[in-house]
Amino acid sequence: MIFFIGVYGLCARRNIIKTIISLGIMGGGVILFFLSINRKPESMPPIFTGDVAVAADPLPQALVITAIVVGISVTAVALVMFIAMYHKFGTTNWLKAKSHRKDIDLK
Repeated sequence: MIFFIGVYGLCARRNIIKTIISLGIMGGGVILFFLSINRKPESMPPIFTGDVAVAADPLPQALVITAIVVGISVTAVALVMFIAMYHKFGTTNWLKAKSHRKDIDLK
């Protein structure tokens, strides 16, 4: 559900900052999905000295750590690109920035 809230924000808003926030919400939805798949109530953390049969699968946890790092990196790069574009075009609207870009390309 959280992922689709992010998709709605991505499709419905023209503000670049809101688009970047929507990408973060989508990433959070993916992270929650990874943590919730194949979850068993009797599972123990994978770092213990007991029966290996009841240990939780560490693969989704490793994927979540990777997803967090990639999400932070994508957000940082998107914000840097936004700052550069805002200084160049002076707007936070996708359509206005696109029209300014076309005006510059024609010159």
